[in-house]
Amino acid sequence: MTQISELTKFKVPLGSQEIELQQVDHIKGGMSLLRIRIREGKRFTVFDIDPETARLWAVAMQRWSDSQRPAANDRK
Repeated sequence: MTQISELTKFKVPLGSQEIELQQVDHIKGGMSLLRIRIREGKRFTVFDIDPETARLWAVAMQRWSDSQRPAANDRK
């Protein structure tokens, strides 16, 4: 049996993709995964990733985001 809990949902301003993050708990095996669902019109892309992959992805995205701050501030 699997239990799915919604974590967050948001819409990307450019492209209008809908992104949904869910926790997927596999009750029998005790495994928890992060499900990333990206909806583009009628098409869905779904990733189920383990905690270590989620951490690596989060670190890479945070580094990129932090590197963009000075450029964003220069435009103001």
